[in-house]
Amino acid sequence: MHIGLTGGIGPAATDFYYRRLISTFASEKIPLELTMVHADAPTLLGHLATNDDAAQVAIYMRLTHRLASAGAECVAVTSIAGHFCIDAFKAASPLPVIDMIVEVDQVVERRGLRRIGILGTRTVMETRFYGGVTSAEIVPPRGRDLDDVHQAYVTMAAAGVVTAEQRTIYAAVCQRLLEENDVEAIMLGGTDLALAFNQQTTDFQLVDCAGIHADAIARWAMR
Repeated sequence: MHIGLTGGIGPAATDFYYRRLISTFASEKIPLELTMVHADAPTLLGHLATNDDAAQVAIYMRLTHRLASAGAECVAVTSIAGHFCIDAFKAASPLPVIDMIVEVDQVVERRGLRRIGILGTRTVMETRFYGGVTSAEIVPPRGRDLDDVHQAYVTMAAAGVVTAEQRTIYAAVCQRLLEENDVEAIMLGGTDLALAFNQQTTDFQLVDCAGIHADAIARWAMR
């Protein structure tokens, strides 16, 4: 099955998906068929800030037609911020859309988690990941913590690298969520957070949205 990826939002997330899909298909000894198109991160963040579904969906549609012309049989947006208009995009897309929010909700339910902290952009945190994770209570940072995480995240996503200062912000906010809000895990509500976290080096549970999504894309393409 030929996978279509809408990437570039941001570059580190696109790299994460690409490498994970290559690794997964190689481990199963199945050839990977993939075509990728580039969407602009600053444009997306502007549409997210103004909740302009129509403008972002128009971009996705143009890119998805390009993917379909290249032979893609499904499409996935490699960005949590990019899922703010996912329902409208799914309704219009000429290709099946693999929806990260649906996949994450199913994994959270299977893991039996009930209370989860979240990091990401302001909109992702304030909407508790667009209200789509219904099997657990999503707890965002509060006050300055929310502002600090948002700014650290959008700067990191645009640059494609994480700084020591950004790591310090994430670590401190996670600690407060775990200790003061009694959460069981931290949801990586931004695909570029793979730059700063992985389960092997983190001493608390993670809900890795990008990893969950990439694995769902692989399963869909292999079945």
